[in-house]
Amino acid sequence: MSDAEEILARLIEDLKKKFGDKILEVNLEPKKIAKFTVTPECIKEVAQYLKSEWTIDYIKGVTGVDLSRLPDKAQEVLEVIYHIGSISSEMFRGVTLSLSTKVSISNPVVPSLSNIWKGAEMHEREAYEMLGINFEGHPDLRKLLLPEFWSDKPPLRKDYVVPGRGC
Repeated sequence: MSDAEEILARLIEDLKKKFGDKILEVNLEPKKIAKFTVTPECIKEVAQYLKSEWTIDYIKGVTGVDLSRLPDKAQEVLEVIYHIGSISSEMFRGVTLSLSTKVSISNPVVPSLSNIWKGAEMHEREAYEMLGINFEGHPDLRKLLLPEFWSDKPPLRKDYVVPGRGC
């Protein structure tokens, strides 16, 4: 087992011990990639723990995904994925971590992590605007990319129809 794999195994064990059934799923890839899916209610607590106890000190990006039209397992949810890492910790060099949660498409509310990782602020604004995910506690949740007059559905939702396309 490589050093990175050993560190990821320790991290997974620690998170499962600390948060129990709030950790819904863990995916570990052989290429030093780990994804943790947690309940929306505890994502902020897990993020704070990762930052303070494991020196996960920066955010690479935030991704939102509409899972409503997956071919074989469609779910009426939006997934929010925080891609995170560490600048200050040598042990996480070359390791990709993702912290994920899923929220109902009809009530897409998740706590903002911008007060834990300041870099999340603009990424959360983009996910808010493009997918309609509300980040509770965000300091400035307003449009970032779309025109001010935009009043249609969020354009990255699967039920959005591009004007003039009709499909």
